[in-house]
Amino acid sequence: MSGTINKIPYGMNGIIDFSRLWELLERKGYNKQWLKNNGIHSNTVAKLTKNENVTCEVIANLCNLLNCQTWEIMEYKKKTKENKNT
Repeated sequence: MSGTINKIPYGMNGIIDFSRLWELLERKGYNKQWLKNNGIHSNTVAKLTKNENVTCEVIANLCNLLNCQTWEIMEYKKKTKENKNT
């Protein structure tokens, strides 16, 4: 055994969808600029917009800022034949 781990590319097992984050922001009267003004880096906001990987620390910061739980800002979406290229 070589000791290496075969890393599965992001999206092969589904994705984390941040659509709920944008819906929550809208309900609270906030936007992407508000996130940036409150300490979320612009590169991170861009990643969230594209449903790309972010750290658990980012998710914790978002929940703290928005006074919410993780299920209110993100959702796991299993890979299906329809979103095969995601």
